[in-house]
Amino acid sequence: MSTPRSRLTDDRANAIREAVAEAVLTACEQGREGLDDDPDAHLLMVAAATVATEETGRLLRQSITGARTAGHSWDTLGRLLGISRQAAQQRFGIPAPGRTDPAAPSDSPDRKVLTPLHAFNEMEALAREGLRGWHAVDYGYLFHLVEASPRKWEHRRMWWPSRRRRRLLEAEGWQLIVPSDFDSPWAYYKRPLNEPADS
Repeated sequence: MSTPRSRLTDDRANAIREAVAEAVLTACEQGREGLDDDPDAHLLMVAAATVATEETGRLLRQSITGARTAGHSWDTLGRLLGISRQAAQQRFGIPAPGRTDPAAPSDSPDRKVLTPLHAFNEMEALAREGLRGWHAVDYGYLFHLVEASPRKWEHRRMWWPSRRRRRLLEAEGWQLIVPSDFDSPWAYYKRPLNEPADS
């Protein structure tokens, strides 16, 4: 059953709607001002609204993946979405673990799979393995694939950052870890440290 914390207040929901609308309306110079006298401004609004729809759809999928990883049921998610449990699972269900076949590279001494991992233990596992010289190269549902190196690594997880934030992270030496086949609610970063790995 959904708790009150899982529901938005009317004020919060309206603030989100207004922020999305404002982003679409100011997406281009012709935005709001051109709608009265420039027919092409309407086409720009369609293009901007399309991008907003794609982005909110991506955020919804990532949020659902995160909620499932955190242990929430399809029944709870269906109620929040206003659809049945079965419809939520059919629309947003994650294929069974292993679709990227994370076990395949584990035979190599230079690679191994950390599993089962979830939102509450994965950063601790990555921190521990990073001190031993292992750094993530791929991830998916309940696993991280890590590779050995002679130095320590640190890992970081965050909701997908803005373009500006990504540039700042890259300037600080963080490298984005791109999953081979997974729609995650998180962006994962890694950064090498100038220290030899613990033996």
